[in-house]
Amino acid sequence: MSHKYEYAGFWIRLGASMIDNIIILVALLPIGMILGWESAYSSELSSGTDWIWQILIAAFCVFCWVKFAGTPGKRLLRLKVLDERTGENVTVGQGIIRYIGYLPAFLVFFIGLIWVAFDSKKQGWHDKMAKTVVVREL
Repeated sequence: MSHKYEYAGFWIRLGASMIDNIIILVALLPIGMILGWESAYSSELSSGTDWIWQILIAAFCVFCWVKFAGTPGKRLLRLKVLDERTGENVTVGQGIIRYIGYLPAFLVFFIGLIWVAFDSKKQGWHDKMAKTVVVREL
């Protein structure tokens, strides 16, 4: 990978995630409420609309990673999600694996996300699964 990057650490990635969640809440929650999706931003998948909502959020994230090398929060903080080996934008397959990889990363007290703070390439479990890295533009 090119030397114009450095791996992005835990705190800046947490900040980017918080920005993304605020954007999703502000932009998408009103739409969900208009459509009657009372649990539009819920981790409980109890109905078909909950599943549709989660799939839309996943599709949005994967699209952003593939097309723009990051979600709005990451891009605002000058971060990119890239292929670990080539330094290029991720593929759709990598994006899907990365998103699915959040599940095991969250499951046991968020250890798979906290892992970023201690890993030499600042990779969470989801990054390792998808063979991606998050880098800071310098």
